[in-house]
Amino acid sequence: MLSPTEDTPSRGAASHPPLPPDALIIVPVRNAVLFPGLVFPIAIGRPKSITAAQQAVRDQRQVGILLQRDAEVADPDAIDMHRIGTVASIVRYITAPDGTHHLVCQGEQRFQIIEFLSGWPFLVARVLRLPESETRTSEIEARFVHLKAQAVESVQLLPQAPAELLAAMQSIESPSALADFAVAYMDVKPTEKQEILETLDVSARMEKVARLLSHRIEVLRLSQKIGEKTKAALDERQREVLLREQMAAIQRELGEGEEGKSAEMAELDQAITKAGMPKEVEDQARKELRRLQRMPEAAGEYGMVRTYLDWLIELPWSLPEQSPIDINEARRILDEDHYGLDKIKRRIVEYLAVRKLAPHGKAPILCFAGPPGVGKTSLGQSIARAMNRKFVRVSLGGVHDEAEIRGHRRTYIGALPGNIIQAIRKAGARNCVMMLDEIDKLGAGIQGDPGAALLEVLDPEQNSTFRDNYLGVPFDLSRVVFLTTANMLDTIPGPLRDRMEIISLAGYTADEKLQIARRYLVRRQMEANGLQPGQVELPDEAIRDIIELYTRESGVRNLEREVGKVLRHAAVRFAEGQSGPIRVGREDLTTILGAARFEDEVAMRTSVPGVATGLAWTPVGGDILFIEATRVPGGGRLILTGQLGDVMKESAQAALSIVKNRAAALGIDIGRFEKSDIHIHVPAGATPKDGPSAGVAMFMALTSLMTDRTVRSDTAMTGEISLRGLVLPVGGIKEKVVAAHRAGIKRVMLPARNRKDFEDIPEEARNRLEFIWLERVEEAVAAGLDATAPADADADKATRRVDAPAQA
Repeated sequence: MLSPTEDTPSRGAASHPPLPPDALIIVPVRNAVLFPGLVFPIAIGRPKSITAAQQAVRDQRQVGILLQRDAEVADPDAIDMHRIGTVASIVRYITAPDGTHHLVCQGEQRFQIIEFLSGWPFLVARVLRLPESETRTSEIEARFVHLKAQAVESVQLLPQAPAELLAAMQSIESPSALADFAVAYMDVKPTEKQEILETLDVSARMEKVARLLSHRIEVLRLSQKIGEKTKAALDERQREVLLREQMAAIQRELGEGEEGKSAEMAELDQAITKAGMPKEVEDQARKELRRLQRMPEAAGEYGMVRTYLDWLIELPWSLPEQSPIDINEARRILDEDHYGLDKIKRRIVEYLAVRKLAPHGKAPILCFAGPPGVGKTSLGQSIARAMNRKFVRVSLGGVHDEAEIRGHRRTYIGALPGNIIQAIRKAGARNCVMMLDEIDKLGAGIQGDPGAALLEVLDPEQNSTFRDNYLGVPFDLSRVVFLTTANMLDTIPGPLRDRMEIISLAGYTADEKLQIARRYLVRRQMEANGLQPGQVELPDEAIRDIIELYTRESGVRNLEREVGKVLRHAAVRFAEGQSGPIRVGREDLTTILGAARFEDEVAMRTSVPGVATGLAWTPVGGDILFIEATRVPGGGRLILTGQLGDVMKESAQAALSIVKNRAAALGIDIGRFEKSDIHIHVPAGATPKDGPSAGVAMFMALTSLMTDRTVRSDTAMTGEISLRGLVLPVGGIKEKVVAAHRAGIKRVMLPARNRKDFEDIPEEARNRLEFIWLERVEEAVAAGLDATAPADADADKATRRVDAPAQA
């Protein structure tokens, strides 16, 4: 078995007991599986394996090549070995110059371990040799033909298929030999090869090998397609480069390329001169222009530099000629565009007057704060008209990236200046009126804080040297008239709010809405719906019903929508061929708009003891809320419901303590508190509520409950209370009073220390409401409770009321 040209191991080794006839010397291998009929080189390095191989060579014995289960085990034992391997003859034993040992083995047949034997310095096992079945059925023949076709295809798909391997595969006639040969040269895991080795049934073995070959063929086909696409892309790129070189050569021959580029550079140079840039900016522009001249047009950076120069050239660096501000014309424009808002208009006229007298002064940044739909954005447009300047609007709602304000650096692909510079370029004037809309809805994220970036923009002391990251040069924003809008001020960062002058816009009263609808909304909706003046008549009583029964809001957006629905109904009748003017009366509203959405529920809710009407402030304007209290049998607990915040819960606890403290003065039996639980509920229960301003209303609801006297249904109240019975001032007086007037309230009770806010209340509300100014809670009891208990009260009324909840 041993080649005469190889070194034969020395026979001087120690003698060992003879091996039984059915025993084999086992050589464990890590990541290789030998199949019968194949010649395979094996590297051995473990002392046991070297000793086993040398003993087999001396005795001219066959060895058993067996795969170990875990390749990481350094010294495998019987438990670490698979149970089926291949009997092999040693063709060569080679000792390399570097000291490593190699065996060249030829597989003979499969074997199965019966048991491992001890007494030798290497692995020895009794084995059962497993002969191959050569039975050939029609199924095996079919699988053989299919498997050979797969094996040949897999070899042919290889990048450099060996011709000898293909010829050897085509010459195999044995089904079992073909399966072993195909899997032996396949790139699969050793465990998968071992599974094939252990599959003794030829048909099942061929089926497993066919599945592995099918997957291998799919991988090779996909790899071939990817290689073809990559090669085609490279060929196309090389072709494009060649064509560009040829085109450049042709242009050089004709003298067109350089002339065209020279003309373009001359045009850019002239545009820079005409742009009127400051010296620092012009120096930067000419530096970039020199870079562009030296740069080939095919360079990737050519387009970036050209775009940058276009931005510098197109920005309005110089101030346009300014027409003088006409104050009387400004008043006319403001009155034409907006009804009411007298204080706001007066402040805007003052602003314009200062700009007229000191055009180079540092004007304040105005912030219009108020609920939606009251005309904040349109006020900015009116200011631009009055100043005869361009108007641009920048929406800040949802902006959470600092680069949206300051721009991206030019090193990034697709970089652009920020929204401020983009808006100035769009306006085409450095003294435009810029409206920063929804400044209270700025966000902050991992990209930075845009609110912090606005600090420089909205600071008159700093914005003359505003530096956009894209431009990289200062731009003077001091001549831009900045206006901002917000629904609520709480979400605006303090330093940013400090840079602005806040102008509050409250909601409109019903009469103001009527005038706005008559003057603006009806005309605008008639134009939007294709109606001509005189075709539709919408009387004032119908508009007032829309205001009171279908919309309850601070602004007029929903009112305009409902007016639009009414006019669209008329437009349909005109489109159907009806002629003559159409009159839409209040009796037609139910047919067009449906049933009324709102009703006057104040009187119904306050017709029983324990219910008081409070006033609340919300980000979208003022509103009324009801405080409901009832007693149930219990042990003196206070139950609070309606999603109340911590501050409102504390107000309820303080109100209860004040009522208990003044029980004797109010004519309340103190024992009633100990025998019942008091439940306070504030509808709507799904809306979170908080704040101290409901203290007076809670005190009045509890006093009404315990004295069986109802709170006047035409009275609403607001104010914080202290344990001493003082009524403390609260905010949002203007919005709350407007909401009370809108809801049909006749009397409002307000803290006396809020008298300073009386002038802010719209004149219509001041004229139609009765104001009661409270210093102490006793004054609220005297002015807000009915003089006597309900007429149907009897002797045991209080006892029966304990078991009946308050009506909502």
